[in-house]
Amino acid sequence: MPTTETDEHKSLREAVAALGKRHGRTYDRETLWSEAAKLGYLGVNLPDAYGGGGGGISELSIVLEELGAAGCPLLMMVVSPAICGTVIARFGTQAQKQEWLPALADGTRTMAFGITEPDAGSNSHRITTTAHRDGTDWLLTGRKVFISGVDIADATLIVGRTEDSRTGRLKPCLFIAPRDAEGFTRRRIDMELQAAEKQFELTLDDVRLPAEALVGDEDAGLLQLFAGLNPERIMTAAFAIGMGRYALSQAITYARDRTVWNAPIGAHQAIAHPLAQAHIDLELARLMMQKAAHLYDAGDDVAAGEAANMAKYAAGEACVKAVDQAVHTLGGNGLTREFGLASLITAARVARIAPVSREMILNYVSHQTLGLPKSY
Repeated sequence: MPTTETDEHKSLREAVAALGKRHGRTYDRETLWSEAAKLGYLGVNLPDAYGGGGGGISELSIVLEELGAAGCPLLMMVVSPAICGTVIARFGTQAQKQEWLPALADGTRTMAFGITEPDAGSNSHRITTTAHRDGTDWLLTGRKVFISGVDIADATLIVGRTEDSRTGRLKPCLFIAPRDAEGFTRRRIDMELQAAEKQFELTLDDVRLPAEALVGDEDAGLLQLFAGLNPERIMTAAFAIGMGRYALSQAITYARDRTVWNAPIGAHQAIAHPLAQAHIDLELARLMMQKAAHLYDAGDDVAAGEAANMAKYAAGEACVKAVDQAVHTLGGNGLTREFGLASLITAARVARIAPVSREMILNYVSHQTLGLPKSY
């Protein structure tokens, strides 16, 4: 695995940082999304044969991190090109690739991702949304919750469960459900978190989908699902690292300029050392994120799964600490709209909670890596 970024990655990082700087914290999501698409950033991970950049999650994570560091992250990048685009590129039919990948790459269409359920969280083994055949069609029934951007997405990639013809057991499968499908309804969840992308609860009441709505092989099960979940964790890490970097940069600027008793407050170790620690934690999280992205792009799904979970955990912790220390550095100013940090207090917690909690990541590492027995 490379330990330093290539010149191409450095150039991409600089170019995206310049785009983010032009938009800043008061960005308009639609305008930024459109401009990022025109510059080729949204589809940088998608195959060039379908209008993408031919890169991987490594490149896409750079884009999201730098936009976040400029104060204008695009949450739907985690969902539309990273999860849905990756799954369709790897497992979709030729028709699905032709229909969706160019549009996802140029930003003219977006796709949401529906896995989380009220009683199952993201535990794919407990998902109750089911799909059964009705002639050549599929009928989907169930509920989803905390699904991002359904109102702006043209379709949602739904995780349901079908019966294995050999064992009779239910296994996860993926379906493309158009936003206007009959029986597909949404209810906006009233969140304290203020974000451009809204959260929704979905109800699927015998949603009828054609046979071609199934993505990939109905017998592939978890293989296809985790092809999308590992990029989700990597991109969540990028989102968190970018947010942490933005908060830290605000604090550093303030600590350099704010003078008390004839000296900048940044000259005092009680201010300087926690900011230095926050920077170290963010840099370490980035290294794990880069490792995870490299492994995933190299096709090592097993190793990427471990690294992606570790990256998401490390980035979430580093982000929360960076935001907290930034607000503390600014004191009362840290809670004003002028500096744009107060809203990050809530937003930073998301990186600890979604798309999988830090406790479930610790479970994963203790079971899969350390070989310890399960408690459940």
